Amino acid sequence: MEQILINLIAGAIGGVGAGKASPTFDLGTAGNIISGLVGGGVLGQVATLLLPSVLAAAQSGNFSIGGIISQAVAGGAGGAILTALIGAVKNKAAA
Repeated sequence: MEQILINLIAGAIGGVGAGKASPTFDLGTAGNIISGLVGGGVLGQVATLLLPSVLAAAQSGNFSIGGIISQAVAGGAGGAILTALIGAVKNKAAA
C-alpha cells in the first residue's frame, strides 16, 4: 500500500512539474495532477514488476530507502511522461 501512495504522490508532483516546465505540455493544475497520478501509478507498478528486488522488499515489509527512492523516481517519471504526452497531443489537436 505504501508503494502505491509513493507512486501517486510522486506522479502528481512529476505531472505538475512537467506541465509547468513547458506551456506546450500544460493541462492546467487539475489536469496536470490527474495525469500525473495516473502516470505515476501505472509506471510505478510496472517498475515494481520489472525490478524484483523492490517487489521482494515491499512484500517482506522491509521497504528500504532505496526501494522508496526507486518508487518515487518511477512515479515521478511516469507522471511527467504521461502529462507531457497528453499535453502534446492536446495542443497538437488544438492547432
